[in-house]
Amino acid sequence: MLLRHSKRKRQDGIRFIIWADEQGRIREFELSGHAGFAEEGQDIVCAGVSALSIAAVNGLEHFLSVVPKAQEADGHLTCQLDGIAEQDLEKAQWILQTMALGIEQIRTTYGQDYIFIDRRRWTPC
Repeated sequence: MLLRHSKRKRQDGIRFIIWADEQGRIREFELSGHAGFAEEGQDIVCAGVSALSIAAVNGLEHFLSVVPKAQEADGHLTCQLDGIAEQDLEKAQWILQTMALGIEQIRTTYGQDYIFIDRRRWTPC
């Protein structure tokens, strides 16, 4: 099993991109790829990241007055907070920062080869 993981290609893994504004508030995120930690259906890294990110989008849709723009496809999820009130943006941070913390902890626990985190500056259009 360790040998299989050591032969992984560098482009494999989950890419987690976070766009945050000048106050550090998450305004958008994107997840793509598959962890490759274990076989499909047994991959705890993929399952954990999926559970956190889908729960975050569900929470945003439930608790915010404006539904975020979210798109999901096999191995890909994007979520954007466009045109939301300041109060909703603050509420969203509890959810989004918790998701990011959980994903960072999975990365720390299972290794940097499975999750790649890229933080970028969000600027309004």
